[in-house]
Amino acid sequence: MIPLDDRGLLLGDGLFETLLAVDGVLAAPGPHLDRMGAGCATLGLPPLDRDEAVRLMGEALGRLDAPRAAVRLTLTAGSGGRGLDRPDAPQARMFATAAPAPRPREPADLISSTVRRNDLSPASRLKTLSYLDNVLARAEAQGSGVDEALMLNTRGDVACAAAANVFWLWGGRLYTPSLACGALAGTMRARVIEAAKAMGIEVVETRSGVAELARAEAAFLTNSLIGVRAVRSLDGFAWEPSPLVERLAAAVRG
Repeated sequence: MIPLDDRGLLLGDGLFETLLAVDGVLAAPGPHLDRMGAGCATLGLPPLDRDEAVRLMGEALGRLDAPRAAVRLTLTAGSGGRGLDRPDAPQARMFATAAPAPRPREPADLISSTVRRNDLSPASRLKTLSYLDNVLARAEAQGSGVDEALMLNTRGDVACAAAANVFWLWGGRLYTPSLACGALAGTMRARVIEAAKAMGIEVVETRSGVAELARAEAAFLTNSLIGVRAVRSLDGFAWEPSPLVERLAAAVRG
């Protein structure tokens, strides 16, 4: 049970990670735990207990019978403090859940969301429990009958999707928004960049608007659950399938 004074519940004061598990085994948990640990330091929370995190995720997986699962690890700032003020020595609270996560079979269709990513906020670089902008962007996409929303930042730069990083191919280079655009340092984002460089593809972390993305030869989304998912359309503009996107997907497939 989560107490009614839990700061994660009341204020979104905390962090989360979503990990892929295949046949009951967590896929590459290290980068996720590294990111959560760094987030704890940024937010002034106690250091992450990595052993406890792994134990909790293992227990959650043990209660699920699914060949492919999404494991969510949640860490809150715990209880106490009135209003915005934390206790002098916060006691973090951590728990994990697991749910089936079949791989998407079709490319994604996107719209540009009216919800902007606040690139000026330090929270844009963290997986905090304050994810309402992403929720609203995804709801906007679903209300339009498409899979996902492309989010721009306060300057109009492409930042990310509601729950994924964004990449596109143009002129023999691979482009993705700079972290300064408010993009999350995704664990799959890092793997794709590494795989592309190993293939001899130049990777450019950029500030670009929708016009640059629209002229691209292909686009795709990444996160730990979907791996690489090709984008079929954005705001009605359609792309043809790309063999290079398929090669990158195969290189990071879990």
